[in-house]
Amino acid sequence: MKKEINLSGGIDLDAVVENSGKRIDGRAADELRRVRFTKDFITSAKGSVLVEMGNTRVICNASVDENVPGWMRYQNVPGGWVTAEYSMLPAATQDRTQREASKGKIGGRTMEIQRLIGRSLRAVVDLQKLGRRQIFLDCDVIQADGGTRTASITGAYVALKLAVAQLLKEGKIKEDPVVEGLAAISCGINKAVPILDLCYLEDSAAEVDANFVMTESGKIIEVQGTAEGAPFSKDELMQMMTLAEKGIGELIEMQKAVLG
Repeated sequence: MKKEINLSGGIDLDAVVENSGKRIDGRAADELRRVRFTKDFITSAKGSVLVEMGNTRVICNASVDENVPGWMRYQNVPGGWVTAEYSMLPAATQDRTQREASKGKIGGRTMEIQRLIGRSLRAVVDLQKLGRRQIFLDCDVIQADGGTRTASITGAYVALKLAVAQLLKEGKIKEDPVVEGLAAISCGINKAVPILDLCYLEDSAAEVDANFVMTESGKIIEVQGTAEGAPFSKDELMQMMTLAEKGIGELIEMQKAVLG
């Protein structure tokens, strides 16, 4: 998370949360940044969406491979598979980020995030109904201002649903394998105030930052929470959870709207 660079510039980190309770961008503590989904953003993909959350922008593409991974064939595991890859373009941050391809290896942060995206999506997919095929979710960050992993999960779900709709239309699958909706959001605590959907400046100044991945029915897929200084309490965790439930509920309604 800390690798993401401030795009706003010139704002005092001490003023992230003002005495009025308003945040640096004028939002209330429980308010999402401006969210927009642009579906079919890449026409060559089976399913594609550009997700924008504030100044964070991620292109999420779904591609279908009519084969399963080798380990599934070797172990004779039935059904299909859903996996993800994540990357950040060099100019996504204020200071150029070196391409991992030029380093010759995937960084630990990248590996962690793409595994998180993959297991989050698999949690809401009936892999048996998917058949003997694999869906790849490629999440490419073109601009980073906090919350890239949560935006990637939220956008990847839309791309997945679009790809599944195409498979149904083509008659390659008979039933929708997606069991229910899901989305992800960041929360944090800054100056003892729990806040929803942190931008980079807020994340940098937060005493606690956390990420929540939850289903439409309110079930938890993953919670990542870190104290940047003093430990946080169970009550503070529950306050962030309440914010996350609200934000994720709103995101899922927006996903439904763009999916029609």
